[in-house]
Amino acid sequence: MSVSAPSPLSTRRYDLDWIRVIAFFLLILYHVGMFYVPWDWHVKSPHTVPALEPIMMLTSPWRLTLLFLVSGAATRFLADKMVIADKMAVGALTRARVARLLPPLLLAIFVIVPPQSFFEIVEKVPDQALPYAAFYLKYVTGSGHWCRGTDCLATPTYNHMWFVAYLLAYTLVLCGLLAVGRELLRRLERGMELALGGWRLLVLPLLFLGLIRYALLDRFPMTHWIVNDWYDHALSFSAFLFGFLMAKSETLRQGFLRLRWPALLVALPAYAVFATYAWAYRADDAVPPEALRAVMRFVYAADQWAAIAAVLGFGARHLTRDSAALRYLVPAVFPFYLVHQTATVVLGHYLAKAGLPQGLEAPLLILGTFATCLAVYEAVRRVNPLRPWFGLKPRPAVRLEAQAQAA
Repeated sequence: MSVSAPSPLSTRRYDLDWIRVIAFFLLILYHVGMFYVPWDWHVKSPHTVPALEPIMMLTSPWRLTLLFLVSGAATRFLADKMVIADKMAVGALTRARVARLLPPLLLAIFVIVPPQSFFEIVEKVPDQALPYAAFYLKYVTGSGHWCRGTDCLATPTYNHMWFVAYLLAYTLVLCGLLAVGRELLRRLERGMELALGGWRLLVLPLLFLGLIRYALLDRFPMTHWIVNDWYDHALSFSAFLFGFLMAKSETLRQGFLRLRWPALLVALPAYAVFATYAWAYRADDAVPPEALRAVMRFVYAADQWAAIAAVLGFGARHLTRDSAALRYLVPAVFPFYLVHQTATVVLGHYLAKAGLPQGLEAPLLILGTFATCLAVYEAVRRVNPLRPWFGLKPRPAVRLEAQAQAA
């Protein structure tokens, strides 16, 4: 018996695969943008572009929440593929997810992320910079604390791989629920289909996201550090669980299809209002009235959920076909994500020193980031011992007899 009763959506959801690929593509572009936008980041261009702020905010409210949602859906398809029927099968699912997520997380912490921290120190506190070998020794032993005033960098760290750390934690929680409360999850799935009928699919999640943002964000600002990041956990785990429960629901898929245009018509003005508000109060000493801040919590949530609903609806309408490109890109997403930020940080640091015109520098940074990701992916996917470290399944060993027949 699977997690829920069989549904018409028993096969792979190509729309969710495409959405995941596109969302990660946007994330890579977003991190390139972080090099230029005035917001704080690991390394910065000497020539910031304030006009990028509204463009960056176009996807920032919903992109990562959407990624947690489609990650939950992917976990659902894997769980049902393994035919969850007893605790032993839950154990197999747990082992499979840990084997997929933990090695890349460790590789990132100890190999891929350190250059990000190194160049951050070089740019922000150059008087505390060390040769890379000396820096790395302090990094891996946790004995280095590089500070600029009260802002300190503690190592080792996971930087952009916080997403994978959270995803691993949420997967373990879900596996625990599958082990002890599978019937509760079935009821929750059925109840969710009933509760989110019609316009409620757009309104109720929006209100939920607004309420948790209003209640938790001031008390627990987003840190991407897994301890005490309670607003982020309330947001991201809810999205992950929702994705798990809705992945095979034809009722909800049809609901997103029907609401795709209304959702878009909510998302666009909500984005415009919140972007205007954020621009008006962008200065560090600009403090908005408390009542306005409370209202903006819900405007942000309207943008967040309506955009997600629109993406899911238009995806279900237009992104329903498999293709060779999709089959190539789906496994490539994880290695690209693993490598991309380090590529952007290192390339951005050296490109800034070259003194190129910004109109040339930015395209070179984008192309260089994607080229590095592609080169790494093409290399590691061909080396079986490296594949698990980049989130790829090992290729099964080929029997000598089969090799002989092929020859």
